[in-house]
Amino acid sequence: MAEKNFAEPRPELAVGTAHAGFTVTSVEPLAELSGCAYVMRHDATGARALWLACADVNKAFAISFKTPPADDTGVFHILEHSVLCGSDRYPVKEPFVNLLKTSMQTFLNALTFPDKTMYPVASTNVADLENLMGVYLDAVLHPAIWHRRRIFEQEGWHLEAAEDGTLSYNGVVLNEMKGALSDPDDVLYQALTRALFPDTCYRFESGGNPRAIPTLTYEGFLDNHARHYAPGNAYVFLYGDLDADRELSLVDEALRGAAERGAGAPNELALQAPVRAERREVRMATAPSNSEVGLSYVIGTAADRTRVLAADVLLDALCGSNEAPLKRRVLDAGLADDFSATLIDGVLQPQAMFTLRGLREGAGEKFRALVEATCAELADSGIPRDKLEASLAQAEFNLREGDWGGYPDGVALAMQAMSSWLYDDERPVDYLRYEDALAELKRGLDEGLFERLLRELVCESAHCAEVELVPVEAGDADEEAAELERLRAGMDEGDLEAVRAEVDALRAEQEAPDSPEALATLPRLRLSDIGPAPAEPAALEVAAPLPCIGHELDTHGIDYVYHYFDLRCLDYEELPYAGVLTELLGRLATARRSASELDTLVETKLGGLDFFVETHTRDDDLSFAAPALVVGASALSEKADALCELPAEVWGETDFGDLARIRDILTQRRVALEQYYLSSGHAAALGRTSTYFSAAALVSGAMGGLDYYLFLRDLLDHWDERAADLSERLAGLARRIFTADAVTVSFTGPAADRERFWERGGTLGLPAGEGEKRLVVPTPAPRREAFVIPSDVAYVARASAPSAADAGSVGTWQVATRALSYDYLWNEVRVKGGAYGVGFKRSTEGLRQFWSYRDPSVDATLARYDGAAAWLAGWQGDADELGGYVVATVAAHDAPVKPRQLARRQDVARFNARPDGWRDQVRAQELATTADDLRSLAAALADEAAERGVCVFGGRDAVEESGVSFDAVVELVR
Repeated sequence: MAEKNFAEPRPELAVGTAHAGFTVTSVEPLAELSGCAYVMRHDATGARALWLACADVNKAFAISFKTPPADDTGVFHILEHSVLCGSDRYPVKEPFVNLLKTSMQTFLNALTFPDKTMYPVASTNVADLENLMGVYLDAVLHPAIWHRRRIFEQEGWHLEAAEDGTLSYNGVVLNEMKGALSDPDDVLYQALTRALFPDTCYRFESGGNPRAIPTLTYEGFLDNHARHYAPGNAYVFLYGDLDADRELSLVDEALRGAAERGAGAPNELALQAPVRAERREVRMATAPSNSEVGLSYVIGTAADRTRVLAADVLLDALCGSNEAPLKRRVLDAGLADDFSATLIDGVLQPQAMFTLRGLREGAGEKFRALVEATCAELADSGIPRDKLEASLAQAEFNLREGDWGGYPDGVALAMQAMSSWLYDDERPVDYLRYEDALAELKRGLDEGLFERLLRELVCESAHCAEVELVPVEAGDADEEAAELERLRAGMDEGDLEAVRAEVDALRAEQEAPDSPEALATLPRLRLSDIGPAPAEPAALEVAAPLPCIGHELDTHGIDYVYHYFDLRCLDYEELPYAGVLTELLGRLATARRSASELDTLVETKLGGLDFFVETHTRDDDLSFAAPALVVGASALSEKADALCELPAEVWGETDFGDLARIRDILTQRRVALEQYYLSSGHAAALGRTSTYFSAAALVSGAMGGLDYYLFLRDLLDHWDERAADLSERLAGLARRIFTADAVTVSFTGPAADRERFWERGGTLGLPAGEGEKRLVVPTPAPRREAFVIPSDVAYVARASAPSAADAGSVGTWQVATRALSYDYLWNEVRVKGGAYGVGFKRSTEGLRQFWSYRDPSVDATLARYDGAAAWLAGWQGDADELGGYVVATVAAHDAPVKPRQLARRQDVARFNARPDGWRDQVRAQELATTADDLRSLAAALADEAAERGVCVFGGRDAVEESGVSFDAVVELVR
């Protein structure tokens, strides 16, 4: 079959042609995607549509709506959750969860932005994509919210009354936003946007402020759906190698059948006239170390793609590293622990935001003057040309690489398209293009473009704001408690009984099973829909001066190199210093270059240079731990020489004598970890529970987990006493770690590039080492620990040691994980308990672990974990339900990954001593799973002989009110 050419516009899709109720209005070739964009309008409703035609088999669909908020109630966030709780065609309680359990999706979610709501899906299977499209289209256009009020109560908010009459609020979005607004960065950002945009939708918290969410009425909720979830306010997106007419016909049918609700117009999305807001403060109940001050400057409008990209490059040149000129000036002023700059785009009026964290006394008053004076100096005297060229090279690399993290390309590009399309129907592809903008910026280097932009953006800004976040003891939780006490004072026993009765009715609805007839409406794939496992090129043993793994994958002109250095040459007590090394390498001077010169050269020559630690394991041995320090680098093929030269210079010649710079870097890392604990406490708690049983986890914790954070905090608290020998210790460690006999190199890219790399690099300047393995890991021990963070929600994790009753295979447990996470735990902890997220996993070593995310409870959640064994033992799902779990599990196993990710996965499998074909064995186990296999796993979950550990991250009140007898309670963020 001839290969399709998506880059050439198709004559049958010319402007003016009709396709399943849509008319093509423009055709835009996109060289950046080797494809074309076909822009359309729906004839009957005016809905907009865009198909990005390209060769990607991981196809995507999204329907989005313009949803500018008019208050802080979070109505569009609550709607985003609620419309996925059943619809007219699919009258089950949780079709979204059913799809997570049973589809072949590679992405399935919904997203609330400050001015839009998106419902994207992706799949490599056409039938599955169409199933997902059908459910999502019916969900947004015909949701069950119109006849099931309690969806609003569950996802938004409701009152609860304890036996003693104490009132409380509960609701999934309410609890999610309590967690989100426990993050000082989020609170500061919202205060800045409120100051910058006092007359537009951006002054409101689109996710919802927990203090305002309980003011939203059911009637207001429905009104906002009627006015905004209408075809004329919709944006339909298709992506990949698909039959556009076929998919458009599904969309056409859904749009034509949309209910006409006779509602008014959507909320206005207007431009804010320039304002220079007066300096203001926002007070927040958080730790004193979380003090911050922010400056924001409006860049222009989303219509100026080149200016927005230029601002991104400019911010990187000014603040992208500690050696960038503005960041270095601020750090040297000693005002705070950290300073950063962020581009806020994907909104009508993008902005540049400067943030100072961990303020010294009086820093807030000095910050703006310092930033603006430094920017004026740079605008007048010139921004260092090498910094601008390096930042421009980095931006170009990132755009060409197109690595969107956890998002499939189609989903990420849908978001990119909306960055201009939402604001102008004639500009759907501005943010999908970059070649012309890059060319203009390169020309602008010689024309003072960036200096003019800096002067306009900061020095002469007519649209800017400054806000200082001041930590205090009393906050929203205290205000909520006072409000509930006032509400209780106006209620009699009859009112309380009415509240309890409504909660009972909500619980009854949540617990009632979907009828067989309702479940039968859901589209399902069968096991027969699963194709063969995708072909995966094998890693190669390569003859080279050093041990080498080769991955000959199509990397589109980019080479990736990872160097794995065995850390078993260290004592256990030295492991935290290996973590410190990874923070510092690449950020300090070398024998040849200053820190600033090195930073510039790395950005110019490489796509990335990263230093991190990881620990390799054995699936059958919890006592095994092989830590490694990994040096990862990437570069365009034509710059591959730098891949062997720059990393070697850094690991072999770094000067650890600049203690002031070292302290800055380590302080920034401490701040970043504290923010991580606030936003991702579930991941931190889950990792901590692994340390109770696994030597590898204990080692990882010492190098980068909680133990590392506590080590880092103590090091900084006693800097004057401990800094003296730090330089010598780090230099000595580097000499012991970076040796030829301790390294394995992994190269991903064409064989010719790999050969050139070795010809140029030889042994990479690495000396011979001693080869002695000294690492002795302490024996892990289960504990019950609580870590106090300034948050109104908790993160609750529990782990159990391997059980003698566990006869399940890795593949069978993967299927069980999906059943437990998306059925029992979802219903118990999320739907009924109000947590925003919950899950289960069983590690390949046999640990069984539960976690919750932004959870209002501790003890109730732990009790629900206890119920998992009985639920699994009594599971009575039919063949279709089991088949759905298997289909979804295998699809996740087969999901496409980028070449770099595939290479890393193969490398780790090798270091973990997994046999050839291990993934195929797991896949076969998944496919062979039976209902009896699932039920048999309950014995391991119920095993009382298996030791357990508990880890909770949460506010002090949540910890103190818990009935858990903790072995330790640690004040984590001070």
